[in-house]
Amino acid sequence: MNFPVFDLHCDTLSSLLGRKMECFGSLRDNEGHISINRAKKLPGYAQCFAVFTTDMWKDKSPVSPVLAFERQIAQFQREMHGNPEIAIAYSADDVERNLENGLMSGILTIEGPAGFGFDPALLSDLSLVGFRMTSLGWNEKNPLTGSNVTGGGLTEQGREYVKQAQKNGMIVDVSHISDEGFWGIMDITEKPVIASHSNSRTIHNHSRNLTDEMFLALCQTGGLTGINMYTDFLGENASINTVCDHIFHFLELDPTGEHIAFGGDLDGCESIPEGMSGIDDYPLIAAALRKRGLDDTIIRNIFWNNALGVMRKCCM
Repeated sequence: MNFPVFDLHCDTLSSLLGRKMECFGSLRDNEGHISINRAKKLPGYAQCFAVFTTDMWKDKSPVSPVLAFERQIAQFQREMHGNPEIAIAYSADDVERNLENGLMSGILTIEGPAGFGFDPALLSDLSLVGFRMTSLGWNEKNPLTGSNVTGGGLTEQGREYVKQAQKNGMIVDVSHISDEGFWGIMDITEKPVIASHSNSRTIHNHSRNLTDEMFLALCQTGGLTGINMYTDFLGENASINTVCDHIFHFLELDPTGEHIAFGGDLDGCESIPEGMSGIDDYPLIAAALRKRGLDDTIIRNIFWNNALGVMRKCCM
């Protein structure tokens, strides 16, 4: 059997807009990893759509982070209103209701708060807009924290950001953060924390991945990690079996499988595992997991239930 897919991270909004943030590509059908036509092949689909901004934006786009933030929100709203197969989800109940009604779910998330000046005071308004998850940055050091590239811990503003995000029903996401920043969040969190798109550092030693200690700390909060499809974070000659290697390593630490999900980083990847071309190939991972002995209950949890459960615990 196939399983519905709940994916915690993609860069489809910025991909559709292009470097100048003005292309207005179509979610229905495009040359990227994610489209409605691809997702129709799945028995159910919920996708977290990241609005990506960084103070390193001059290296990514000629437009300002503020303008990029606004245009990605507008792109999300266009797609949600223009495609009858997908609906905005603000809560786990919305996601479940959409699945029951044969609809896909779109969930709005923040990857890097540069687009609104890293201001914790704005998170209340952004929650009303519909944002349900936020990271603290990308690969740069910023007013909130250091990154996996720069190092450097959580600042006082960063601690306030975490507090306000959780107060306003947003899941806090540690992907891209520094190790020091990660542990700073672990010291103060009051709700489950996730790494929306991070793999195992034991399987592939990359600073974007989680150490075993980090993964176990996320488990203790009730959070999880989303398995990333970007080959840079999977390892050399990455295949579907490599994806399974990361999952099975986390299962050694978490035999229940309750703290593992997917965050494919699709449309933000220069390359994904051999044998995959997009979101519609996730069933190949399910088949590989089953072939390696994983039972359907745990597979369904990884594909759907675990992410839904964290959303239920964190989002208003």
